[in-house]
Amino acid sequence: MTLPTPRRRPQSVTAAAVEDIKRYIREQHLRTGDPLPTESEICERLGYSRSSVREAIRILSTLDIVTVRHGHGTYVSGMSLEPLVNGLVFRTVLEADDSLGFLGNVVDAREALDLSLGAELARSVDGETVEQLNALVEKMRERIAHGEHFAEEDQAFHRLLVSRTANPLVRELSDAFWQVHDEVMPLLHMDVVSVADRQRSVEAHQAIVDAVEKGETEAYTAAVREHYAPLRSVIEARV
Repeated sequence: MTLPTPRRRPQSVTAAAVEDIKRYIREQHLRTGDPLPTESEICERLGYSRSSVREAIRILSTLDIVTVRHGHGTYVSGMSLEPLVNGLVFRTVLEADDSLGFLGNVVDAREALDLSLGAELARSVDGETVEQLNALVEKMRERIAHGEHFAEEDQAFHRLLVSRTANPLVRELSDAFWQVHDEVMPLLHMDVVSVADRQRSVEAHQAIVDAVEKGETEAYTAAVREHYAPLRSVIEARV
């Protein structure tokens, strides 16, 4: 495999190595699971030291651009949105003076994304999916009856719902925002939710299912807004 000739190096040697390896992946049209050259090959062709290449690979691995399989080599990763999730969680907690405001922004983003899917979901959600969604809502009710939270069922519900959209990036973003929301809540001591609010949330989930089953986009919009209303109330009460 031919490696690109190194260009003018910005800022630091490691930063340059990161950019050159990324450029190689692009120019060679590598896809998820494809192998990169060995560490020694990268060093020889690009003129970097072994330590600089190792650090560059470590950074690219952290960004989920490559995956290092010890004893096997380095491969192009599936490039999930995990770095985005980690960054948003850290930013929310770090900006203590406006953490609640930023959480509100995350809720706004989740709601906007959900609302944008109404027409498509009304067309694409089939009977089998409706049955599965109803089963998850019933599990939520059981959780409440036992005094338990239903985060696992909630995530499964939203993953299943957006799985019916044709846009894979929307599916990934939806789950990424859900994870940010879920991880930030306990860090801001907002994970204690009243039984009444949990019940209200469950009924909003049920209304979402009913709306997409009937193909009623206006009802879907109202149900989505109702779904996020309790959380908005909690945030507004603490701002």
